[in-house]
Amino acid sequence: MLTTPTPAILIDLPMVRRNIARLAEYGLTHKLNIRPHTKTHKSIRMARLQLEAGAIGLTAAKVSEAITMAEAGDDIFIAYPALDAWRTEHLAGLAKSRTVRVGVDSEFAVDAIAAAARSAGVTVGILVDIDVGLHRTGVQSPGDALKLAQHISRSGGVRLDGMMCYPGHIKAPLPEQPAALASVSQILREAMDLFERAGLEAKMVSGGSSPTAYQSHHTPELTEIRPGTYIYNDMSVVSCGYVGIEDCAARFTCTVVSTAVPGKFVIDAGSKSLTQDLRSKDPQSAGFGHVVEYPQAIITRLTEEHGEVDARQCEHRPKLGERVHIIPNHICPCINLHTMAWLNDGEGHSEPMTIDARGQIW
Repeated sequence: MLTTPTPAILIDLPMVRRNIARLAEYGLTHKLNIRPHTKTHKSIRMARLQLEAGAIGLTAAKVSEAITMAEAGDDIFIAYPALDAWRTEHLAGLAKSRTVRVGVDSEFAVDAIAAAARSAGVTVGILVDIDVGLHRTGVQSPGDALKLAQHISRSGGVRLDGMMCYPGHIKAPLPEQPAALASVSQILREAMDLFERAGLEAKMVSGGSSPTAYQSHHTPELTEIRPGTYIYNDMSVVSCGYVGIEDCAARFTCTVVSTAVPGKFVIDAGSKSLTQDLRSKDPQSAGFGHVVEYPQAIITRLTEEHGEVDARQCEHRPKLGERVHIIPNHICPCINLHTMAWLNDGEGHSEPMTIDARGQIW
């Protein structure tokens, strides 16, 4: 009987269901809609579980990903400035059969999406992307948000649905997050007031992240949140104290392939499996993932096919051929590196699960 090849991603289905249910309950308690970001799991099956638990729709990063996720649901938000010709044409095509919204921060993007939508005879919803502190994308002030909203409202083929933000800069301990989120709230409130005075309405105010997911009620302007990592979790959110290791539903099973170098062992998962991402907290000392069976071990270096592990602090060390389990630092890019995962039902049964949107980055 063949065993699962390594390295392989193992997904604990009961734990996935618990993570999904916990956020769904939080949303109901605080009257916040959940629109999970599918870039973490890239799986139609996982998306359907989220929708079955009450999510109002799905979030995607790229248009190709959105097209795949449309097999799971009919309400898709692309939280990315989709402004080039390929993306605008395809999102307009998707809007023929689905409710499609896009977050943008420029008139250029509005005009490109509007032209494609008019050509296809559809309407695409637009959310104004406003920078609340990450300084990655987003208009730079509530006044700029109003100007862009007014441009959207004058453009045919698009519809002003509201605004979006991403508080990805907030990775403070949980007790400190309310103060940080207060500044996000202030920016959103000012923009909403400007909209209202101009006769415009932000029906949707979309935000949230996995680190701030359960503190989102401290930003009362939000109508929905878009966390992604929460479904599986990883060592970055564990290291910051947002969840425990017992909440990590995804881990890699790897084989020890060498113990020849003293004080070290090598696993068959390198940068093509675990990525070079470090943890959010103590990034330089924590290594490239957590070895479940040998918690004192540190994954010190990744090359393409090799993971080098410092075992000098371990009381016992693994043997050649032994399988160990790794919780990665950042699960999202790891998922995108693999064509399938193995889904465990908690009762000793497992089955392969295709990662449907793997590699869909356009």
